[in-house]
Amino acid sequence: MNLIDISIKKPVSVFVGIVLILMFGMVALTQLPYKLTPNVIEPEIGVVTLWPGATPSEVERDIVEKQEEQLKSTPGLVNYKATASDNLSEITLTFEVGTDMNKALLEVSNKLNQVESYPENVQKPIIQSAGSNASPTIWMGFVVNEGNNRDIDTYLTYLDNEVKEKFERVNGVASIFVPGGTKDQLHIKLYPQRLAAQGLTIDSVASAIQNENVDTAAGTVDIDRRTYRVRTSARFTSIDQLEQMVLFNDGEQSIRLGDVAEISKGYEKVVANILQSSGDSLNKALIYGVRMEPSANVVDTTNRVEKVMNLLNEKILPSHNIHLEWYYDQRGYIQGAINLVQQNIAVGAVLAIIILLLFLRSFLPTAVVSAAIPISIVATFIVLNIMDRSLNTISLAGISFAVGMLLDSAIVVLENIDRHLKMGKKPFDAAHDGTVEVWGALVASALTTIAVFLPVIFLESEAGQLFKDIAIAVTASITFSLFVSVSVIPMFWTQLIKISSTDHEKEHIITKKPDSFLVRFATKVAALFMSGVTWSLKRRANQFITILVMGSISIATIVMLFPKMEYLPQGNQNLIMNILIPPPGLSENEKKDIGHKIYEHMKPHYKEEVNGIPPIKNSFYVSFGDLIIQGMISKEESRASEYIPFMMPVVNSFPGIFGISLQSGVFEQGIGEGRNIDIDISGQDMSKLTQIGGMLFGAISGGIQGAQVRPVPSIELLFPEALIIPDRNSLANVGMNSRSFGFAADVLLDGRKISEYTQDGQKSIDMMV
Repeated sequence: MNLIDISIKKPVSVFVGIVLILMFGMVALTQLPYKLTPNVIEPEIGVVTLWPGATPSEVERDIVEKQEEQLKSTPGLVNYKATASDNLSEITLTFEVGTDMNKALLEVSNKLNQVESYPENVQKPIIQSAGSNASPTIWMGFVVNEGNNRDIDTYLTYLDNEVKEKFERVNGVASIFVPGGTKDQLHIKLYPQRLAAQGLTIDSVASAIQNENVDTAAGTVDIDRRTYRVRTSARFTSIDQLEQMVLFNDGEQSIRLGDVAEISKGYEKVVANILQSSGDSLNKALIYGVRMEPSANVVDTTNRVEKVMNLLNEKILPSHNIHLEWYYDQRGYIQGAINLVQQNIAVGAVLAIIILLLFLRSFLPTAVVSAAIPISIVATFIVLNIMDRSLNTISLAGISFAVGMLLDSAIVVLENIDRHLKMGKKPFDAAHDGTVEVWGALVASALTTIAVFLPVIFLESEAGQLFKDIAIAVTASITFSLFVSVSVIPMFWTQLIKISSTDHEKEHIITKKPDSFLVRFATKVAALFMSGVTWSLKRRANQFITILVMGSISIATIVMLFPKMEYLPQGNQNLIMNILIPPPGLSENEKKDIGHKIYEHMKPHYKEEVNGIPPIKNSFYVSFGDLIIQGMISKEESRASEYIPFMMPVVNSFPGIFGISLQSGVFEQGIGEGRNIDIDISGQDMSKLTQIGGMLFGAISGGIQGAQVRPVPSIELLFPEALIIPDRNSLANVGMNSRSFGFAADVLLDGRKISEYTQDGQKSIDMMV
């Protein structure tokens, strides 16, 4: 007994199977994460090394070159990119597709451990896995309440210690991107005149503080029946202890740290400017960008993050006179995109049912065929869940593609069953014979479709990862529709036949009934079509003319309607990013002024539409290192792209600054990295590279209409430097050397971390001289 016989003879078993499929499918649907796009994981590992106060040339010489010597032999490495900038180095390692990233992370860690030594004050390298630098999906910011005159930047240490972890603990959150703020520090302000009067040097004072601010384990000792751990406890726990620390004592004179220095709590140097506005004024803010885990349900995770934000605003932050504002998230866009695809699926299914009803002219076969749609679609959710996929625009598009295909097999089976019934056969025999007769053709048809999509599932490239969901959805839907066609359709038809009031025993008897308008119209169209076919087959010349005419029409249609070629669509997210590349060495005050000037350009457009520009909901401005980002969100979501021509003149109006304005893309992997073409220029002579970069910038800007060119880094020369060349003889006369001289210059100009300061019950902060 084959599957067809079992399905017809045991309808209860088939019904149970359908119920189980629908039940598990709905459970799988609730477990599928909602995302905008599928996970596209690039085989990349990042290495970031911090060196406060270092110049790019020092970072390249003492960090990048040493790490490169070890990392270049990492197995599977196909591309290496290193960036040396002020205070840090960034290395991006790209591996072969299919590389085991856990093993690659271990290899990179082992290679970095083989670096023999780093300069003093260099922090331990930070290894970042693939996706750790992805663009945040949520933007929010801390702002002081009205009447609070404290700078929001100074809350960074409190937020890091007490608030940040509350977001990091949210299920689905990978990391928090914090581009600004100033951490708490203990400042020891030395007075060079007092040091000179006492015969002390800056490095000797710093060394003395380092030697005193230590706890040392001294082993164990047995006393009577107990064993005691012994350690010296000499760390400073109060400012008074530091002030009383002895720097020099010869029995007659004692010099204490408080005699030559002023000690106080302070904050680190400002390295970022962050401004936000909702229209009335421009306020300072401290931004949090929330990055999601690759497998996270973006909608649910965003809801949980918002719940934490509301809790903080209600119970914790008011006591510190600050609050947290929500700027941007992807929920509306994701839900809108998913709802649109769901509506398309529903509309397509309804239209298919209406067409079936019009042409079959009977509710019975229409109901039978319509059953194939929900069963196949819901069953597809089970496969998506098993394969750890998500419900996104791509997977839903695959399901919508498959809706039309799902009906083909069902209609073929039902039409053949009806044909056998009209031959005078019993309903059971008609269902059996009609299905058996076409099931081979159905399998062949399904396999040809599956053969097109199935190989995509096994592709590991970026395109393969991106379109895998379509392949899975179509393959699963077609497979389940084949099962429905050869089992559910004949069973369902025979059961409905039993309860139908029509005398199906007389289906084969021909009766004369007046044709409806639809039948008459279809008959005329068919007759016209067949007359054309008959004419084309009469003579070889007619066949040639038919081929020529149809081919010409096809080619002309392709030429006229051929769409613009694009790898991926841009989408219409309600977020405009204006990215500015400042010249090396641009001061923080100048960057802050740029933010105020951009705001003045936008200010008239916050509350209402002006000169055709849609009203702005809110905006934020971040200047951090060698990058300036200004984000805009529209009150009218569908019109966000209209800000681009509005903002282009102002972002390119600042001398020496290159600016671009773009809409955040659906498939964007990083900030401003969507529809871009990268051109790398390499060489040894920096001046020549800068010259070539400027020529290429001008050629692209003038040669490609509408192109926005973004040089990374700026095509100006390196960060301006002021060199201090010591007189070695003079240094020797005062008991100094080049190292102590450089240390003193660093302390006097920028400050230097020498140790850590910890008060009881509090976390350590940097001790700066």
